[in-house]
Amino acid sequence: MTYEQQKRILDLIVALGLIVAFLPFWAIVPLLVWIDSGWPVFFTHTRVGKDGKHIKLYKFRSMVQDADIILHEKNPELLKEFKKNDWKLEHDPRITRLGKVLRALTIDEFPQLLNVLRGEMSMIGPRAYVQKELDEQTKRYPETRELVKAIMSVKPGITGPWQVSGRNDVPFVQRAKMDADYARQKSLLNDILILAKTPRAMISRW
Repeated sequence: MTYEQQKRILDLIVALGLIVAFLPFWAIVPLLVWIDSGWPVFFTHTRVGKDGKHIKLYKFRSMVQDADIILHEKNPELLKEFKKNDWKLEHDPRITRLGKVLRALTIDEFPQLLNVLRGEMSMIGPRAYVQKELDEQTKRYPETRELVKAIMSVKPGITGPWQVSGRNDVPFVQRAKMDADYARQKSLLNDILILAKTPRAMISRW
């Protein structure tokens, strides 16, 4: 059995197990999102998957409605800060009250388990990047172009090497190197170790 086949079996077992274990969240979290900030309760965003194929990534909505429009079209100062800080905001004003809790516990990413079942993502892998981010960051850091090629050779993951080693505090160049190293290793043992570290990383932000 190949590594890819073993990993697919691991993905299905873990994803289905988590969906069943956290079944109440699928009813409670959408209700809380609706009470806190209205509809929609789910958020979809286009990301880059394996071989550069674009996929629709699912999340519980943790930001105000039209968050992307607010950032890219209505608030140039916020966008400037966002890009200056490697496509991150330390204090993002678009995040809702409930969204801060969902993000701190990584609950907002639970719907990505559906992406895993569909075979678009893996439980473990590189971050699912935004195309515009990759375009601008590789232009800003040309040394990362080869790293991005390696990253695109595997499916993105819900968790991965940089998520369990600093999460959003990791700058793009270091993040890309960690993701590329992971993609080149292709080790089921490494996948299991990352999975084992993930719960602690999830609660460390709380």
